[in-house]
Amino acid sequence: MDLTRIREEFPVTKNYVFLNHAAVSPISLRSAKAVQEFLEDSLSKGTTNYGEWLQRVKGARNAFAYLLHASPEEIAFVKNTTEGISLVANGFPWQAGDNVITAAIEFPSNVYPWWNLAPLGVETRMAESRGGRILYEDIVSLADDKTRVISLSSVEFSNGFRNDLKRVGRFCRERGIYFCVDAIQGLGALELDVEDCQIDFLAADGHKWLLSPEGCGGFYCSKRVMEQLSVRNVGWHSVINDANYLDYDLTLEPSAKRFEEGSMNIMGIFALGAALDMILEIGIKQIEKRVIYLTDLIIQGMREKGYEILSSLISEERSGIVSFQSPSLSATEIYRKLLQANIIISVREGALRVSPHFYNTEEEIEVFLQTLP
Repeated sequence: MDLTRIREEFPVTKNYVFLNHAAVSPISLRSAKAVQEFLEDSLSKGTTNYGEWLQRVKGARNAFAYLLHASPEEIAFVKNTTEGISLVANGFPWQAGDNVITAAIEFPSNVYPWWNLAPLGVETRMAESRGGRILYEDIVSLADDKTRVISLSSVEFSNGFRNDLKRVGRFCRERGIYFCVDAIQGLGALELDVEDCQIDFLAADGHKWLLSPEGCGGFYCSKRVMEQLSVRNVGWHSVINDANYLDYDLTLEPSAKRFEEGSMNIMGIFALGAALDMILEIGIKQIEKRVIYLTDLIIQGMREKGYEILSSLISEERSGIVSFQSPSLSATEIYRKLLQANIIISVREGALRVSPHFYNTEEEIEVFLQTLP
């Protein structure tokens, strides 16, 4: 991994030690360039090159699918993770008395769409955490013959706990339960194979570990279950022969493009596609290896300074997020001290959260550790 070359793609490194990729990440020069190219093309040529724009959209769709080990026909572009999860919640064939299982420490995007089903008689069951960990046994103990969906984050946002997707996916497939994954806190930093994990639905916005601007992400819907999910928002772009405007035919697109009901965020897709190309060029295995290595350095250094690590230290439960606290100082005090030194992290649920990415250096980690009071 040529860090010197890679870091040239991230001008943020000239101003900050940015260790906050679990929040909203800086974008790369190539993503910015992709947006500029779109704007300049639109400014000077209007829609003359619209066909070329669609080719870049196709390339971004292929790249998102490749990262997931999925088929491009299983990928739709969405504006955020919430929209993707809501496509499942609102399109699933619920019956009164059904239930869905999630975790009690999920980000609201993976809670409210399910709670919103209560008027339909659908119950949301929430597995409690044990010291920040969501145990497989606690999840499956909530399941019964009325459980239709289990929906979990690949990585929990507050403390970085990495759910055992393979094990949960296998349980779901054996029981005929659908498996939905909020992948925003792992995709782009950790390897994820939707087939290996037997995932039916997945959503992830691009503005965290994928290093892309807010407002554009991807939704995966397995071909195995696509026909069982109703399309609640239907538009001109959802159907076959969508360019035959007055030849009305409400036959849905056979692919996941049926969920893209209208005009797409082409500019955002340009940026996302450029970010995905970078991740695939470097290689997700290499990225995951480096992210875990950098979090190892952080954990070791914070332990030496007497900080309490709140994240799981079990190897298979690790991610790019480390949550910690001081025995004597408040999280807000420490956050402000770091901010004054141009070191960017987050405060979540009363604790501090640090989340490095592959382009961060050992020297930046050392600066962060030395600045900690």
